[in-house]
Amino acid sequence: MFESAELGHRLSKEDYAGIEPQLRTDLLKVQYDLLEHKDFATVILINGIDGAGRGETVNLLNEWMDPRHIEVFAFDEPTDEERERPFMWRFWRALPPKGKIGVLFGNWYSDPIDERTFGRIKKAGLDQRLSEFNRFETMLVAEGVLLVKFWFHLSRVGQKKRLKALEANANTRWRVREADWLYYQEYDRYREVAEHVLRRTSTGIAPWVIVDGTDPPYRAVHVGRTLLDRLQRRVEHVRKGYRARQTAAPLVVAPDERNLLNSLVLQQSLDKKDYDEQLEKLQGRLAMAVRSEAFARHSLVLVFEGMDAAGKGGAIRRVTEALDARQYHVVPIGAPTDEESAQPYLWRFWRRLPRRGKVTIFDRSWYGRVLVERVEGFCSEADWMRAYAEINDFEDQLVSAGAIVVKLWLSVSDEEQLRRFREREAQSFKRYKITPDDWRNREKWPLYEPAVCDMIDRTSTENANWTLVEADNKYYARIKILRAIVNQLEAVLGK
Repeated sequence: MFESAELGHRLSKEDYAGIEPQLRTDLLKVQYDLLEHKDFATVILINGIDGAGRGETVNLLNEWMDPRHIEVFAFDEPTDEERERPFMWRFWRALPPKGKIGVLFGNWYSDPIDERTFGRIKKAGLDQRLSEFNRFETMLVAEGVLLVKFWFHLSRVGQKKRLKALEANANTRWRVREADWLYYQEYDRYREVAEHVLRRTSTGIAPWVIVDGTDPPYRAVHVGRTLLDRLQRRVEHVRKGYRARQTAAPLVVAPDERNLLNSLVLQQSLDKKDYDEQLEKLQGRLAMAVRSEAFARHSLVLVFEGMDAAGKGGAIRRVTEALDARQYHVVPIGAPTDEESAQPYLWRFWRRLPRRGKVTIFDRSWYGRVLVERVEGFCSEADWMRAYAEINDFEDQLVSAGAIVVKLWLSVSDEEQLRRFREREAQSFKRYKITPDDWRNREKWPLYEPAVCDMIDRTSTENANWTLVEADNKYYARIKILRAIVNQLEAVLGK
């Protein structure tokens, strides 16, 4: 795969001098055009062989373009905070908003390549990571991100020559680390692993661009022209209303119209005395679980979804009563802000994930894409159809990183919801809970019901299954919710 990069590409100083002024002018022009219209975000991945000119090329791009609108991130060893989240957490936080360009050194490819090169993971583990990266990049592109991946290459001879030249110059000696020579010693193995990674992850929507790092003028022009071409093409496609054709398999409705929701017996019995006794015991078990030494190696993510007036707020309060206020955070989810709309859909949820030993409670969540956005037509059918797999990937990453994920759907009958709506309107201290949208959503329940059923069916996994809560009786619902949380916590912590 790297053979073409070892052909000794060269560009004379005269040719470079003739190309460079117009190239940097065009790059600056398209950058400001992108910044003005905010059509899409651009993510540039910088990977490759040490000494191949990665840093010099990025510095040159900053010189040619306006550096105020290029965000450069260099990822080294993860911090303690980053280690306590899923592997991809720190990369999600670095994604640029629409209109900006993000350059990522040491991105998600670096650690797996290093780990395989030095034998810390097996080939199967590497391939699993690469499959995850392909799905992640597919999601980014589907969300409108322009993803440009550069691999800077040098031959073994070229790398040695480059490192010695840097060491020989007093002004650049500091740039050569002991680790650079270690990688040089493992050059053949590193190249073998890198070729495998690039073959597995060079896709039609996110191909790798191999850059010969031998000659600086050639390297600079190759990268500059590639980036310019990608930016101009994407701007043209966006302005023409072009969107890659996406298809979605139809969802099938059961012939007898029975489903998970209309099969629930929503009125369950539990009197106040039994409720008070069970509440105290379950809150005590919850408090003990989240204060245990075992929980310090985990985090807890609670997802509350449900019909309007189903009692999510009351249930959340019964959970938080058992927790130390310093230990939890409740995140109410509404319509995305302008900042959130400028990022891929899941971005605003990734940035709210808890550290180990902490609890985050989502009052509504990432499932809005397959519920309200689906029903209201805020996204295309292809968008919400692909969201099922993206959500499952997201939750799998949470669990793999030590999070305990509990997902709860609260259902009430039509009659009970109407009673609660009228009660809220009649009581001044509850009036803020009822809005015109609640009444409108009530009328749209025939559209929401199949959306909820599809959501539960397609995202109830072995790592993060749904608990359906019959909520006509608030006492019963709160107890069932607490029991589901406690049982899952104790099952994981007791392992």
